Amino acid sequence: MYTRGRKVLESRSVVDDERLDGLEAQLKEAKYIAEDAERKYDEAARKLAITEVDLERAETRLEAAEAKILELEEELKVVGNNMKSLEISEQEASQREDSYEETIRDLTQRLKDAENRATEAERTVSKLQKEVDRLEDELLVEKEKYKQISDELDATFAELAAY
Repeated sequence: MYTRGRKVLESRSVVDDERLDGLEAQLKEAKYIAEDAERKYDEAARKLAITEVDLERAETRLEAAEAKILELEEELKVVGNNMKSLEISEQEASQREDSYEETIRDLTQRLKDAENRATEAERTVSKLQKEVDRLEDELLVEKEKYKQISDELDATFAELAAY
């Protein structure tokens, strides 16, 4: 029985050795898997850290961009108000220009009318001057006639007085 007990024990020992070899193989596999998982974890942690830094930078840029947007929106409002003011000023200037053009047309027409009246007045003055010159000439002729008649009358009175 001793032999049989020994064989049983040897058989158990072989089974235990095989089982131990299997467990050692599983342990190696588990260590390999753990190391691989550890590497993957480290890689993921490194990528996470990089991503967090990138996120912080992106948030900083976002805040700066939002501030710039607010600044640009404010500038846009100011520019819009300036544009409205310029449009109003342009409309007022256009109205003044139209008014000035109307005034210029009116004054131009009045100038033409005045020039026509002046030309007509010059013609009238010229005609009247000719008439005055003609009348003066007639007056001189009549004065000459009057002088001759007066001289004849004086001579006739003198003759009559001498008789």
